[in-house]
Amino acid sequence: MKILVVGLGLIGGSLCKALKKYTSHFVTGCDINHDIEFSALRDVAIDEEFNGNFSGFDLVIVSLFPEASEKYMLENAHKFSKGTLITDVCGIKGSFSSRMNQIAKENGLYYLGMHPMAGKEFGGYHNSSADLFQNANFIITPSENSRTEDFETLANLVKEIGAGKIVNTSPENHDRMIAYTSQLAHIVSSAYVKSPQLDLECGFSGGSFQDMTRIATMNEKMWTDLFMQNKEHLIFELELLIENLDKYKAALKNGDSEEMLRLIAEGRKLKENNLRHRQGQPN
Repeated sequence: MKILVVGLGLIGGSLCKALKKYTSHFVTGCDINHDIEFSALRDVAIDEEFNGNFSGFDLVIVSLFPEASEKYMLENAHKFSKGTLITDVCGIKGSFSSRMNQIAKENGLYYLGMHPMAGKEFGGYHNSSADLFQNANFIITPSENSRTEDFETLANLVKEIGAGKIVNTSPENHDRMIAYTSQLAHIVSSAYVKSPQLDLECGFSGGSFQDMTRIATMNEKMWTDLFMQNKEHLIFELELLIENLDKYKAALKNGDSEEMLRLIAEGRKLKENNLRHRQGQPN
């Protein structure tokens, strides 16, 4: 295929590098920063820089923040060849996917969103890697009018670049699950580092501290966009977390060791069941 990747940040840059390393597809790279396009060309991460010609692509992968992705489609969808398949890699789907799908349909294009469950603490092209997607989960979110052949195109493509599990789910269910598995964790990490003890932790921290704080370096513009577009599901998960945290707090304030033991045991059993489920074992 002839593929255009729009946005050469961490995910877009990694997609380009992976496509060049593991596939024979022809890759064109497009970024608002032309120095990054040049870097990608120098790194042989792309075959060519985008020259302003929107026609002739089989697949366009929009690798921008959600708001920017939608703006890009509104401004440029009419320029692509009819029948071009458009996808994005945003961590939000739901109504965003509906709008992207409508723009594509109005311009004779096909749209099908996907979301690679891969990343790093730090973004940008210079942190991108051809191996970022090795064994990573990829979520593909067809709507009612999505074509089977488009799903197969994306599924085959991500397998080529090393995807592990491919999940087929609706845009709405994607947002419900991502609120819990990703967005909630980012909010917790951001809140966790606001203790005055943060600057004193050196020499006192281990793996648990690093695990809890690693993603606090997230890009605030992108994640604010993601949080706000999924606020209903995220508020539900936050309220549930706060409710559970209050139970631990109450046990401490009341000096109730039995309740604390029960709460910890309850969490341990839930996670053990989760691990058995992941391994295909009965609970």
